[in-house]
Amino acid sequence: MLPEKIIFIGVFITFVGSLLYIKNIVYGNTRPNLVSWFIWMLAPFVGTFLQIKAGAGLASLAPFMAGFGPLLVIIVSLIKRNAIWKINTFDIICGLIALFSLILYVLTHRLGISILFAILSDLIAYFPTFIKSYKHPETESSFIYLGGIINSIFALLIIKSWIFAIYSFPIYLISANIVEVSFLYRQKIFKTKTPS
Repeated sequence: MLPEKIIFIGVFITFVGSLLYIKNIVYGNTRPNLVSWFIWMLAPFVGTFLQIKAGAGLASLAPFMAGFGPLLVIIVSLIKRNAIWKINTFDIICGLIALFSLILYVLTHRLGISILFAILSDLIAYFPTFIKSYKHPETESSFIYLGGIINSIFALLIIKSWIFAIYSFPIYLISANIVEVSFLYRQKIFKTKTPS
C-alpha cells in the first residue's frame, strides 16, 4: 500500500486528461455522446458518497474525479452545441436503463448491492460511447480515458480496507476505460478499417 497522498497525482492526471479532452471538444475534434457523459457524471458522484460512507478516505477522490471530468465535458458541450454527437433511440434506451439502475443503486440499503447497481448504471451508459468509438474512433480522444485508468490504479494502491464497496468501482473503471481506449486505438494496433 502506498501513502494516501499519492492519489493527488492520479487526480492531477485525470484533471489534465479532462482538460485535453475538453480542448478537443472546443476545436471540434471530439464529439461526446451526452447520454453516456450524464450518467458518468451522476453515478460516480453517488459512488463517492457511498465510498466515503464505507470509510474509503482519500481513495474516494478517484470516483469523484470520474464524475467531475464528465461534468466539465457536459458544460463545455452544451456551450459549444455543434460538438454533441447525435443521440439515437438506442442511446436513450441505454440512458433510461442506466438511470433506473442508478435509482436502484440509491434506494438499495446494502452497500455491496448498491455499488453493483452503480457499476451496472455506469457500464450501460458506456454502450453508446463504446459503439460510437468502435465505428467512429475519430470522434473521441483518449486523454480522459487514459487519465481514468491511471487515477483508478492510484486509488487501488492506497486502499487500506479491501472490501468490495471500496475496491470494486476503481477495478470496474480501469476495465471499462481499457476497453474504450482499445476501441480508439484498434485501427493502429490491428491495422483494421473502421466499419461504416
